[in-house]
Amino acid sequence: MFAYQNKMSSKDLKFNSKTIHGGQHPDKAYGAVMPPIYQTSTYAQSTPGGHMGFEYSRSANPTRTALENSLASIENGQYGLAFASGLSAIDAVIKLLNPGDEVVSTNDLYGGSYRLFKQIFEKYGITFHFIGMQSLETIASHINDKTKLIWVETPTNPMMNVIDIVGVSKLAKEHNLLLAVDNTFATPYLQRPLDLGADIVMHSATKYLGGHSDVVVGALVVNDKDLADKLYFIQNASGAVCGPMDSFLTLRGIKTLHVRMQRHCENGKVIAEYLAKNPKIEKVYWPGFETHPNHDIAKSQMDDFGGMISFVPKGSSYEDAIKIVENLKIFTLAESLGGVESLAGHPASMTHASIPKEEREKSGVVDALIRLSVGIEDADDLISDLEQAIG
Repeated sequence: MFAYQNKMSSKDLKFNSKTIHGGQHPDKAYGAVMPPIYQTSTYAQSTPGGHMGFEYSRSANPTRTALENSLASIENGQYGLAFASGLSAIDAVIKLLNPGDEVVSTNDLYGGSYRLFKQIFEKYGITFHFIGMQSLETIASHINDKTKLIWVETPTNPMMNVIDIVGVSKLAKEHNLLLAVDNTFATPYLQRPLDLGADIVMHSATKYLGGHSDVVVGALVVNDKDLADKLYFIQNASGAVCGPMDSFLTLRGIKTLHVRMQRHCENGKVIAEYLAKNPKIEKVYWPGFETHPNHDIAKSQMDDFGGMISFVPKGSSYEDAIKIVENLKIFTLAESLGGVESLAGHPASMTHASIPKEEREKSGVVDALIRLSVGIEDADDLISDLEQAIG
């Protein structure tokens, strides 16, 4: 058996190197560079309880463990947990709470999160307050002695609102609350919430982390061991874990996250500026504009502004927006985001359809709003596609 070289500590690596090497080691059996896909449900024991660190794959699997180590590394965290989906990761966080507890959340968040909060957990006695979070004063006014968690998305989905993580963290610590940040849109390439004071970072790793629209996975990363132990218990007890093949695919995606995100940001800037100059477009929502609400906060907590953009065509109706997304040729009309291919969506009828129209429109999710996930194709081709679809 040959000896393989020891990896340097992930703490010594910069981000671009962490995506490839963070928390990773060659496989001890044969020195495989990529963690093998351990497609097994159980593991042989020499005596009851006598095993090599793994006993049943719901509790732990070597491929999933490799992914969880990578997730922790790229978010500058100590403990990573991988789930069957982003929603199952959120589900685990809310299961930390008890009946009577209250949660303060943004009024502009992913429709699936809203549905989980309102239609699943509210009936178990947990109260959710959905508010605009651009102002710390507004957040503070909704905190009371029953509040236990602040749930933040930034940038938000789909309005791209930016929330001050450092400021919210100070509020959370003053009131002894947990702060969870959905970092799906930004990814740790652009924003690292644990470094800004968050307690929990959540990802729909289906999106940018996986990056190829071929896997559904969720993730949590934390620094506190007691909190990690509670979440590990929920993960194992509830069983919503991702399988070894999903873990392998997500880990493979993470290894190119930095190069993909660089292109997403470059293309996002080009497309946002094109839309802003287009006389047929009424509003464009992208954090990189100096006129964007809380742009200065975005500059301070993000390294770039990402490839997610929402816009409203001038004088458009629900039907007009549908026609535009149906006419796109390179942008694919589809749910989800963050893949190498550009996607377009109509939030009112797709990702946010579970939110009542009145509630949607309060946060700006009007019937004519279109959301783009700008991929890594040639930007000129993407502009040509938008031009022919918008007309």
